[in-house]
Amino acid sequence: MTPKNPVLLAVIGGAHGIRGECRVRSFTDNPEALGRYGPLFDAKGNRYTVKAARPQKAMLLVRFAEVADRNHAERLNGTELFVDRSLLPQTEDDDEFYLDDLEGLEARSTAGDAIGSIVGVHNFGAGDILEIAREGAATVMIPFSEAAVPNIDLDAGIIIVEPLAAGLIDGDGDGDEDDDEGEDNDGAKADVQPEREKD
Repeated sequence: MTPKNPVLLAVIGGAHGIRGECRVRSFTDNPEALGRYGPLFDAKGNRYTVKAARPQKAMLLVRFAEVADRNHAERLNGTELFVDRSLLPQTEDDDEFYLDDLEGLEARSTAGDAIGSIVGVHNFGAGDILEIAREGAATVMIPFSEAAVPNIDLDAGIIIVEPLAAGLIDGDGDGDEDDDEGEDNDGAKADVQPEREKD
């Protein structure tokens, strides 16, 4: 089974011990509640049922019912785990959202200039990053921080980006079109926790 409206909930990071425990990076608000939303599924439709989960530093150590030994756990390194959006709880108020909701929003500068559209939300270990596709220019990655993204309007479908804080221009006002930041990167597509409030 593959979720009809999949949202990335976690990524398996390798094996721990000899009994099939997996290191897992969870994107839920409460990482230890990873199994709360029911069985998880990978991109091929394989099922993963959380039997137990315990924290270890920034990761979780998870026992999946379907993973019997270390060899199996090692083969799962890098596997993304999804849940259907319908199984996730509603946000508590209108000012909260899931990071997955940001995909497709239009990015504009604080001066009102069009930058592009959000095509991905990633986390490579140092915080959330927005991937912005620009027409006729390279894709860029910007930090998803209060300084770089001071305003989000989901109703209007717009996020406001502060170009200097986002690294799109340097202190002299020069752009970054030829910088390496414009290169595409692979990574998690969506976080599912209410991380930020829109202004």
